[in-house]
Amino acid sequence: MKKFILGTAMALVMSTAAHAETVGVSMAKFDDNFLTVLRNGMTDYAKTLSGVTLQVEDAQNDVSKQQSQIQNFIASKVDAIIVNPVDTDATTAMSKLAADAGIPLVYVNRQPVNVDTLPDNQAFVASNEQESGTLETKEVCRILGGKGKAVVIMGELSNQAARMRTQDVHDVIKTDECKGLEIVEEQTANWDRTQGADLMTNWLSSGIEFDAVISNNDEMAIGAIQALKAAGKDMTKVVVGGVDATQDALAAMQAGDLDVTVFQDAAGQGKGSLDAALKLAKGEKIDKKVYIPFQLVTPANVKDFVAKN
Repeated sequence: MKKFILGTAMALVMSTAAHAETVGVSMAKFDDNFLTVLRNGMTDYAKTLSGVTLQVEDAQNDVSKQQSQIQNFIASKVDAIIVNPVDTDATTAMSKLAADAGIPLVYVNRQPVNVDTLPDNQAFVASNEQESGTLETKEVCRILGGKGKAVVIMGELSNQAARMRTQDVHDVIKTDECKGLEIVEEQTANWDRTQGADLMTNWLSSGIEFDAVISNNDEMAIGAIQALKAAGKDMTKVVVGGVDATQDALAAMQAGDLDVTVFQDAAGQGKGSLDAALKLAKGEKIDKKVYIPFQLVTPANVKDFVAKN
């Protein structure tokens, strides 16, 4: 009987060990509101899963540091790797590192440059950036009645999302409904609120006139709003748009300062990326691109949106 009990106990331990999985996670940077929500969504979800351990690292917006983190994950023999890339143009080398080691890799939120040639055990989880900038700009266009002057605040130019969202703006302005819009300035503020404020202050100091601010994300839009208000501008006469629907952005909208944002489910992307990584680690086949839908948020639906989320 003792041998039977001991054998059963050992079998249970071996079974648990066989299902225990460690996932290495390299985030572009911790000091970012949206990415914090994404990271928390991933870690909170992991806590609900038996035998799943996350090793989460901050790349501090340093490509070399992120590559070293991936190499360390491989050396530690993690079961899968999740990467939120610092530079989306540097992902080909990262994919090769993981593929050569036979470890599944999932990119989250920021589209890798090699998204169409990912190895069999790699995937990309995010929202379709063609929707974000398009929804934002169409709503700005609608509010302005299809004509006016706009400034565009871009994210980091090394980031595919910034390039795509900016292209969305230009594509919408080419349409018949919005061809009356004119972009008078277009510069980067690197996703950062303070840089967004500084950029707007410089534009105002230069005497640039505009009717709308189209920002690649909410943080830069909020920075622009802060600068506009500091300069004494009437916020009812300037249309400001962003992307992400962060808590600060929703508060700004409820205060009457932000006119449009686009909800990007950060927590959902975090959960989705972990699901994808665990499935790949088990040898399951999944889609190479997993998209989580965007949703337009305006003053008309912001209260309902806040209540639901």
